[in-house]
Amino acid sequence: MDVLILNGALAGDAELDGVEAMLRRELSAAGCRSDSVVLRSTPIAYCQGCFECWVKTPGMCKTQDAGRDVAAALIRSDLLVLLTPITFGGYSSEIKKALDRSIGLVLPFFTRIEGEVHHRPRYDRYPALLAVGVLPEPRAEEERIFQALVARNARNMHSPWHAVRVLYRGEDGPTRLELIRPLLEQIGRAA
Repeated sequence: MDVLILNGALAGDAELDGVEAMLRRELSAAGCRSDSVVLRSTPIAYCQGCFECWVKTPGMCKTQDAGRDVAAALIRSDLLVLLTPITFGGYSSEIKKALDRSIGLVLPFFTRIEGEVHHRPRYDRYPALLAVGVLPEPRAEEERIFQALVARNARNMHSPWHAVRVLYRGEDGPTRLELIRPLLEQIGRAA
């Protein structure tokens, strides 16, 4: 299984780097190949909203930077892992920027999926999605919003499977591993 980890930690947030290292060790032990992109140190421009990735260069953003590489790696992966601090129930600005730049991976046309309107798929296969969000402390409303956001993104990205885990700052490694391992086992069964 090929795994792409997008580390959306902001500058000065080394805690998510430890979570990323733990995920990579566990994925490697399970026989997965993983690659990670630390988005804060990867030059990705913001989406211009021009829709050229839909109408002029199907599937590819016109901006020539690392955003193209991230989108290509995303669609080639079997599993996409979003690692992010949770901000008002959403992703970090770094994750949001990378996801916005991958909009060309779906078509500009719409379809109904379980009563909701979503983009049609451009490709035959899309990666499963695992989102790991980090909060300073338990915040039920932000966690609920984050889970709903990931579920809707998974549906729009045509992910065959998705899972969400919320961690809290300051948790020790064994506690985090205990929370993450069942999700990784689910991924192995879903693959």
